[in-house]
Amino acid sequence: MNIYMSVDMEGITGLVDQTHVNSSMHNYERGRIIMTEEANSVIHAAFENGCNHVLVNDSHSQMNNLIIEKLHPETRLISGGVKPFSMVQGLDETFQGAFFVGYHARASMKGVMSHSMIFGVRHMYINDTPIGEMGFNAYVAGYYGVPVLLVTGDDQAALEAESLIPNVTTAIVKETISRSVASSLTPAKSQMLLNEKTEEALSNRKNVKPLTPPDHPVLRIEFANYGQAEWASMMPGTVLEPGTTTVRFQAKDILEAYRAMVVMTELAMKTTFC
Repeated sequence: MNIYMSVDMEGITGLVDQTHVNSSMHNYERGRIIMTEEANSVIHAAFENGCNHVLVNDSHSQMNNLIIEKLHPETRLISGGVKPFSMVQGLDETFQGAFFVGYHARASMKGVMSHSMIFGVRHMYINDTPIGEMGFNAYVAGYYGVPVLLVTGDDQAALEAESLIPNVTTAIVKETISRSVASSLTPAKSQMLLNEKTEEALSNRKNVKPLTPPDHPVLRIEFANYGQAEWASMMPGTVLEPGTTTVRFQAKDILEAYRAMVVMTELAMKTTFC
């Protein structure tokens, strides 16, 4: 069995604010150690429960956070940027399931460090459906016929996963108090929980269906300010909806929509506020 694993950082045990997830800040090195240990507990459990190949994609920020020498020796790791498919780089039809580890709730929703790709996004939509990183990534998995079997993170990420993917297994490692405060398990307790939930997710895999994306989807991204929308709308094929900060793109399929989202959010980050 081949498992694809996308690992983000905001949903990792004990990490609650930017000091834990920003590589220039004082708690980051602690954060990446906890992130690596947490990912590794899922990887070990996967190998112990029938998997023979686990491909891990580092999916946070510059995507070079996981410490490779601490991972299970049979793991393959995709690390670094820029990746054409960002958080789902390397995902294709050869996998029997996907794990989303360390995930968080979408922008404008309750949850520890909730956001969608960049902090300048208020909402993203596929057609009329609000979507975040988790949902978009699950749609790409669904394009390849791959079900998302496991989502780990805070309680709000778990709720979002359960609303998107019937019968998905979730592992709650911390409970939201505010966007930068959580009641968290210790890493040792989280790793025990993740071992159990990984086994449960693999045992339950036949009850989970891929999240099928719509044909010819319309991507709409609402940005926090007009400057971000202006930058994003410089991408060919986009339309800045009049009187809004929402940029629209008609895609031929979910893969094109995903790459458009990556380009639009990267462009939006060029906005300055001086």
